[in-house]
Amino acid sequence: MLTNKKIVLGITGGIAAYKTAELTRALIKAGAQIKVIMTKSATEFITPLTLQTLSQNQVYTDMFVPTDKYDMAHIALAEFADAFVIAPATGNIIGKIASGIGDDLLSTTIMAQVKPTLICPAMNDKMLANPIVQENINKLKKFGYVVMDSAVGELACKTQGAGRLPDVQVIVEEIETLLTPKDLDGVNILITAGPTEEPLDPVRFITNLSSGKMGYALAIAAHRRGAKVTLISGPTTLPLPPVEKIIKVRTAQEMRKAVLDNYKKATIIIKAAAVADYCPKVLATEKIKKDKKTLSVELKRNPDIIAEIGKNKGNRILVGFAMETQNLLANAREKLKTKNMDLIVANNLQEEGAGFRTDTNIITIIDRTGKAESFEKMTKIEAAEEILNRVQKIIKKKGNSKK
Repeated sequence: MLTNKKIVLGITGGIAAYKTAELTRALIKAGAQIKVIMTKSATEFITPLTLQTLSQNQVYTDMFVPTDKYDMAHIALAEFADAFVIAPATGNIIGKIASGIGDDLLSTTIMAQVKPTLICPAMNDKMLANPIVQENINKLKKFGYVVMDSAVGELACKTQGAGRLPDVQVIVEEIETLLTPKDLDGVNILITAGPTEEPLDPVRFITNLSSGKMGYALAIAAHRRGAKVTLISGPTTLPLPPVEKIIKVRTAQEMRKAVLDNYKKATIIIKAAAVADYCPKVLATEKIKKDKKTLSVELKRNPDIIAEIGKNKGNRILVGFAMETQNLLANAREKLKTKNMDLIVANNLQEEGAGFRTDTNIITIIDRTGKAESFEKMTKIEAAEEILNRVQKIIKKKGNSKK
């Protein structure tokens, strides 16, 4: 979370500089404190007054502006920041940093700091592909700078290619990742998300109200914490999270196959998908016509994927969900026990702000001893963090038990 995080935003002289107004606003909305450094060229594209108004802080453009605590702005800003972001980053600033050149406020401040630093290149596609620029980018990565891939699309010069500044929300997510402690670094996590669709005929199917938001939030939170995430997703309209592997499926059988094909590589398995319990026994090959007053459809049970994994999970940590409308804790504890889970996340779909198609959730986490821990309504990303915190405790406990 970016609440109270201090970020220095460096803006250089590219046409994408106009997007930094939106970026500043998004970071402020996320709770961050922003101070802006602009190169002289950047001020030709967007005014310091705009960024000052949005950030509610002085905008720095001059190397030799005194500050309250230090004589030099570059030292004060280096001390202030939890992280640095340069967006857009031109080939010029990338070259300066890679070569250790400090001839203006931004380059000198970067030289004076040792904080996590995100660089967002944006330039003409041919400039980006220039072997010297690429060598400089690789040099920065080698020294620990995080360099985003440029977006692909129409450029200011009316050509198509790589070189666009990534979307603002993509940059914000990358900053979140940059500032999140990597307590799951290198851990392989498999997460399922979304609904399944069980075809009735070529145009109709049986499904449920799951949006996939909880599973996607878990994938995002795990990625921020350094995990290597495989996301198996049923049909959703959500933007894809920046994880290592995404497998799209439609039916319960497809999800089962994807899980069985991938779970053995995982240390942690989180089954957040709302898999249909039943599917039509017979799939009509042609569209069913409405030539009858009533229609009966015979259903058959779908495979119970989490029960199957529970029987074969070995030393893996297995987390499931229980969505109920009555007897929440009793039903969840029974499911936890019979399906050999390590944790189960229970929520009551009758509570406002819990369950499907909301940005919030109200959860109770139950462990193998039956102990239940309940939480007030929170965002799904906050709920994901709480779930992963409990998973981390199990990892530590298992690690300590081996010593």
